[in-house]
Amino acid sequence: MRKVLCILLLLSSMVLHAAEYRGRVLDERGEGLMYATVYPEDDPVAGTATGSDGRFVLETEVSPDSKVVVSFVGYEKAELPLAFFADSGAVVRLTEQPVALSETLVEAKKTKRRGKRGEMAQLLYKVFNRMEYDFPDEPYKVRLVSDVKMDSEDVPWGMEQMIASVIQIPEGRKDSRDSVQFMGEYCKRYFLSHIRARADSILAKDKLDYRTRKMANEMDSGVVVHAALWAIADVHYDFQSEMNDLRHWTVSDGAAGEKVLTYLEKKNFLGIVVYSISRQYIVDSETFRVKRFVVDGIMDVNIPFGHKLKPDELAMLNLLNVDEAAIEKFRVKSAHGHVVMSTTYRMQPDGHLYPHERSMLTDAELFSTKKQNMTIPIHIKGTQRVLSVQTEGVEPLQQRVTQRVVREIVPIF
Repeated sequence: MRKVLCILLLLSSMVLHAAEYRGRVLDERGEGLMYATVYPEDDPVAGTATGSDGRFVLETEVSPDSKVVVSFVGYEKAELPLAFFADSGAVVRLTEQPVALSETLVEAKKTKRRGKRGEMAQLLYKVFNRMEYDFPDEPYKVRLVSDVKMDSEDVPWGMEQMIASVIQIPEGRKDSRDSVQFMGEYCKRYFLSHIRARADSILAKDKLDYRTRKMANEMDSGVVVHAALWAIADVHYDFQSEMNDLRHWTVSDGAAGEKVLTYLEKKNFLGIVVYSISRQYIVDSETFRVKRFVVDGIMDVNIPFGHKLKPDELAMLNLLNVDEAAIEKFRVKSAHGHVVMSTTYRMQPDGHLYPHERSMLTDAELFSTKKQNMTIPIHIKGTQRVLSVQTEGVEPLQQRVTQRVVREIVPIF
């Protein structure tokens, strides 16, 4: 009997032991993709990121038949069985794919036309009626993987991956916009070793005032960026609030069987702040069901006499500066920002539509005065992929505060 127990214990230890899998992620040119994410769908917490040459090591206890997702913003994701990476020479090549505005939509802009107001109102009403049916009126819960990558001057700065659950509460606020309760479960932050050392050095100095340090600590211990990425665009709310303003709407033919409804809003505040926001609803031509939702925003800020950064602001700016020389002074004269966000939807067994994937690209630049002649570029890429959707028995949290999660720092070489 004792021998049998020993054998069973030995077998169980072998089963529970995490196996190691290796591979490399390349682009179409055969170059390694840094900060590509690799995770098993059945064990996303075990996920990892690729290093500077695209290589990764994945440790997990799930079955070799489990599906592994390999993804990078701006590339078509790959889904492969875990067993594929049992061979240490396994290579995955990702194909570039436009994140938001595909070529078909760019072409559609050339042929878009203004319909008569009556026809436009009728079309918008049909889409709205479909939305009323497709999008749930009850709370639902999703589990997702959220990746946020940042680089400056095309140099990767860092990447953060969070496993989280979101409870979405329809009409949770006075303006009828859905309320989001974002609960981080687990988080990994990936840094190049020298950038990590530099960040620690800057943050350790006494140049940060209390307010800035408090904000930095909140960002570091919370899930602000990931929660904002999920909640920044609400297809149902935005459409409902804009559908009666017919002056700003156009319609065009997209890909086969699709129509593109575009709402364009422009504002100019004395030339100091100028922005435009385009919201595109890509719908099925027959059913009027929303397939994708794209938000494209551009903002330019011009400060007449410039703004001289304070020491604490300079310290934060140096975190984004990839040059070795520290920035001792910087007067912001203007800033430019461009954000593109795309959301796709998938129908669940209850017949409703729920977000399936969300991607975001942000390009921003800070310009100094002509005398200083300095530019600080900032690029942020984010993706969120839903792992599962719960539609029954979902109750809002009693504490309506975004919960925090401890991050694990993972060095990348």
